[in-house]
Amino acid sequence: MTDSSIERVPFNKGAIKIWAEADSRRGNWPVVYTIDNGTTIYIGETTNATVRMQQHLDSPAKQGLSHVRVIINDEFNKSVCLDLESHLIRYLAADVKYTVINGNHGISDADYFERDRYRKDFDAIFAKLLEEGVLTRTIPDIVNSNLFKYSPYKALNTDQAVAVEEILEHLFRSWAESSQQSLVVQGDPGTGKTIVAIYLVKLLMDIAQSDPEDALESDSLFADFFQPGYREVLGTPKIGLVIPQQSLRKTVQKVFSRTPGLDKTMVMSPFDLNSRDAFDLLIVDEAHRLGQRSNQPSAAQNKKFTENNLALFGDDDSRWTQLDWVQAASRHQLLLVDEAQSVKPGDLPLVAVQGLLREARSANALFHLTSQMRVAGGNDYIDFARKLINLEPTGSTDFGEYDFRFFDDFGKMREAILAKDAEVGLSRLVAGYAWPWASRNDKSAMDIEIDGIQMQWNQVPVDWINSANSVNEVGSIHTVQGYDLNYAGVIIGSDLGYDEATGKVVFNRDNYFDSKGKENNPRLGVTYSDEDLLEFVKNIYRVLLTRGIRGTYVHVVDAQLREKLVALLGGQPR
Repeated sequence: MTDSSIERVPFNKGAIKIWAEADSRRGNWPVVYTIDNGTTIYIGETTNATVRMQQHLDSPAKQGLSHVRVIINDEFNKSVCLDLESHLIRYLAADVKYTVINGNHGISDADYFERDRYRKDFDAIFAKLLEEGVLTRTIPDIVNSNLFKYSPYKALNTDQAVAVEEILEHLFRSWAESSQQSLVVQGDPGTGKTIVAIYLVKLLMDIAQSDPEDALESDSLFADFFQPGYREVLGTPKIGLVIPQQSLRKTVQKVFSRTPGLDKTMVMSPFDLNSRDAFDLLIVDEAHRLGQRSNQPSAAQNKKFTENNLALFGDDDSRWTQLDWVQAASRHQLLLVDEAQSVKPGDLPLVAVQGLLREARSANALFHLTSQMRVAGGNDYIDFARKLINLEPTGSTDFGEYDFRFFDDFGKMREAILAKDAEVGLSRLVAGYAWPWASRNDKSAMDIEIDGIQMQWNQVPVDWINSANSVNEVGSIHTVQGYDLNYAGVIIGSDLGYDEATGKVVFNRDNYFDSKGKENNPRLGVTYSDEDLLEFVKNIYRVLLTRGIRGTYVHVVDAQLREKLVALLGGQPR
């Protein structure tokens, strides 16, 4: 491909007029452009830069911007420009320099002729922008950041785009009719449920806050919803995103605090829901992790559970769950679930999640995400991980470029993870809760010892993956659920073993140290058997085995289980 030029022009009518007259391509050629003032930036693409710049000059939202950069290449076409625009929006939104003021109209991830060739040449454009100070970090650094991974400016795949469009149609219809409806999105790990949740919050707020006079490119993915009528239906919506897990919630709050039109207060704990019909819409990520009435991790949360029940229902009946809070506190709900990721008895009971799915299906309000976004091994690897933990025949372990390895020697696996972290970053050890957490009370204590190697559990509860010493620690399920890693080194602890007589995986209660993970529920009169807890622990390992984007390494502590898995995989561990 020929080299791209980046032309910088003052953002005023006189300068734009002179610039446009100097080259006919500026009025009739596909280009990508940015407009900024050093702190705020807008990214776009057009086939007529002259007309588009005049439209922006007339837009009140762009009046404070001062300079335009136009990226021109003789071999650009419309598809290339849409793709480059998509990349720049995502990278600049996750970088630290600019506030991106683009609306979330729908960034495409469409295939086109010779896309791989063009994308390789994008690197030269990014390098120029880094040299000019438009970007402040390298692309690998940006891609590894939480601001990138959880940005509302994502390129949706076809699967997600179809689901978002159908969800919007359902929401606008029920919104206009003032009817209440629960929509449900079901998806395996890595299908992008969290991305869809964040994306929809930004998209709906952009529709509600859109200027009817502001021209919108007609080929934007969701341009139809910015037409007259939709913003009027929304009015001034009160929208909240409920995330049960503390660590992920704190991460997404940081993203929202940097995103125009959003605010970190929109990202909430279920315990923040204490007023009936306070929200027009609540979107709940990991809705299977909402809680039922059980002994909470703290006295304050036990008290808060009672207070919320009284505020929402007028009584403290034990049957009320946090799902009931969500439904009482909002007119519309969007619940994103994967029933196989419930990891402790205090989560919503499986029967409640299954009932939710059944009701949504009968109301034609159930949407499925099936395309694998996280794991490069695709759906074949997700199915493999499920079979592996159940000791079912797994079939081939060839997942293309996905790097799956089974290690007999824990020291070698740890060395491999450290090497991958030095090479590509975001490579961490994670484990089931099969060791006591001594370092919680004694920072000098070691928690985990395997083959003579001593390590500590994660020493910070929030955003552990990006903390300074995380590569030398071991992450628990409560720290990593919902997050991506490049490589995950999964330690299957002695909370799981192998029963030779039955040929099945068994749960070892004495080797499982999550007190809330095995606690009975006397308030509801529920006692959890080893078989009950086995399902939760297997779910934990399914989650851990699906964190790695590029690869997963596995070490099994229990010797009998390790031997069985080696035989099942038909090979020798490293």
